[in-house]
Amino acid sequence: MVHRIVDRLRPPVGVPLIEGADLTQVLERLAGIILGAALTPQALALHRLIIAESSRFPDLAGVVHRAAAAYEAIRLIAGALEREARSRKAALPNPAFSAELFLHMVLTIPQRRAMGLGAPMGPAELRQWSRDVVRLFLNGCGLPTTRRR
Repeated sequence: MVHRIVDRLRPPVGVPLIEGADLTQVLERLAGIILGAALTPQALALHRLIIAESSRFPDLAGVVHRAAAAYEAIRLIAGALEREARSRKAALPNPAFSAELFLHMVLTIPQRRAMGLGAPMGPAELRQWSRDVVRLFLNGCGLPTTRRR
C-alpha cells in the first residue's frame, strides 16, 4: 500500500525535472514539483501515519524513506549543483549533503503548516517560499542566484 501511495506522488514519467535556463530556475521548478507532491492530502496522510505509527512499526518509516523519491531528488539536485559549481570554478565540498539540506529547506515549514502547525500556505505564498529558499540556499552554497527579481 505504501509503495502505491508513494508511486502516485512521483511526477509522471517524461516530466522534465532538470529544466531551466539556469540553476535558479531549475531549483525553483524542482521546489514547486516537490511541494506539489508533498502537500497533497495523500502525502500528508502518509506523513501523519508514519509519525503516529513509527514507534509501533519502526520498519514503516524505513520502507517509506526507501520508496520515496527523496533519493532521486537528492541525486538530481546534487548533480545540478556539481555542474554549476564546476562551471563557476567554485568549491562545493559535499553536493549530496547540500541537496539534502535543500530538500528539507523546501519541505519542512510548508509541510508542518499544512499539517496544522500554523496557517497553510496558499499558491502565491508557496511560489514565493520556493524563490526565497532557492535564493538563500544558493547564496549559502556560494553559488549566488544568476537572475534578479
